[in-house]
Amino acid sequence: MINFESIQIHSSWKKVLGDEFQKPYFKNIKEFLKKEEKQWNIIYPKSSDIFNAFNQTPFGDVKVVILGQDPYHGEGEAHGLCFSVQHGIRLPPSLKNIFKELVNDIPCFIPPTSWNLTVWAKQWVFLLNATLTVRKDTPNSHKNAWWQQFTDSVIKKLSDEKTWLVFILWGAYAQGKIELINQDKHLVLQAAHPSPFSAYKWFFGCKHFSKSNDYLFSCWKTPINWKLS
Repeated sequence: MINFESIQIHSSWKKVLGDEFQKPYFKNIKEFLKKEEKQWNIIYPKSSDIFNAFNQTPFGDVKVVILGQDPYHGEGEAHGLCFSVQHGIRLPPSLKNIFKELVNDIPCFIPPTSWNLTVWAKQWVFLLNATLTVRKDTPNSHKNAWWQQFTDSVIKKLSDEKTWLVFILWGAYAQGKIELINQDKHLVLQAAHPSPFSAYKWFFGCKHFSKSNDYLFSCWKTPINWKLS
């Protein structure tokens, strides 16, 4: 059972997004999820992980934004960080391709044995899904749950109130958010989605990880250590 009253979100984000939680559309999100539960639908991720990306990466510390579409819909997979899965879960195909690109892009990168990307989030890589919840075994089932109005505001807040961020947009869906980003203030990197259906078209060889670090270094920021072990 999702209880929004008990969900915690980092104080930095609460300050920046406080007005959003009071808007009518956010009430619609709550009502939508309550209706899902009344119909005995299982929702992922669990309540305590819905805002995991916000809790792991405070607003003031964000350096890189990676945008996903919606959470994984299998049991035990999603935990509130886009593309990441919890320890003990099989490696998803898109994340497998992300690791392949890292091997080719980052010297001495060794494919990890755990697929949990929390270590990136703790280095201020904001792993945001545009939709924060999903119905079990039904991808993109919450696309009309008003989450995108919320996450569009998140992206615009980051663009407007911060400087020298890297926005990584993989696939047409993520690239549709480019209008929310001020490219005069930030680096925007675009490529195909790492899904097996598109990775060979324009994802492999994009070198977004090294390009992110080159940009951060040029802005006097500490680069990301992309290794997970």
